[in-house]
Amino acid sequence: MSDEKASAPSIRARVRAEMIAEIKRVALVHLERDGSALSLRGVARDMKMVSSAIYRYFPSRDELLTALIIDAYTSLADAADAADGNVDRREAYLARWFSVGHTIRNWALAHPAEYALIYGSPIPGYKAPMDTVPPAARTLIALGRCIAEAEAAGKIREPEAPIAMPPTENAEYAAELRAAAEALGFVEGSQAIEPFLSAATHVYGAVNFEVFGRLNNAIDQRNEWFDRQLRQLAAMVGITPR
Repeated sequence: MSDEKASAPSIRARVRAEMIAEIKRVALVHLERDGSALSLRGVARDMKMVSSAIYRYFPSRDELLTALIIDAYTSLADAADAADGNVDRREAYLARWFSVGHTIRNWALAHPAEYALIYGSPIPGYKAPMDTVPPAARTLIALGRCIAEAEAAGKIREPEAPIAMPPTENAEYAAELRAAAEALGFVEGSQAIEPFLSAATHVYGAVNFEVFGRLNNAIDQRNEWFDRQLRQLAAMVGITPR
């Protein structure tokens, strides 16, 4: 009897977890099919639940969106971290850059609805809470880790003109760069943080162009195209082999 009582909370927790997972799955189908037009009532209808029941799991549409966003960021970041970790030679900075970059692209192509949720157009009426910030930063940290470690090891090559940029004279912008460097694990006084942020912006831009159909009727050899983007960006940051 005592064993049955002890197991009851775990059974309820498992059932609740399964319901939450199913609600998220159906919500992603809605997002993939209808874009940002997500409603709890619509999800409940597809699950053949009374609309009031779904509010026991997610009190509002925004809470469901936040859960989906955190899941998406976490899944992408886990894949990026694994990709970086799969390169055995930690000093193989260029190989790590390619590994993480291609993984971001592959994940986006395999999960277009989730990618659109976190990197597509803002959802009208939704303001992401601070809870989404740490998981959002993880993929950027994974992408920049090889750059940060290369700079710390003195392996960053100075970019050549006309790529080389003079130091900024904008004190507020310089402070923002220092804050970004600290947050992303770069050395104090990093000279690589600004080119890395530019490169990262281009990586996500390249992925967006592919996921959102901007390459249609223009580039069919997508693997080659993206690989060459990564190679050019690596040169801009300074991790190409001599």
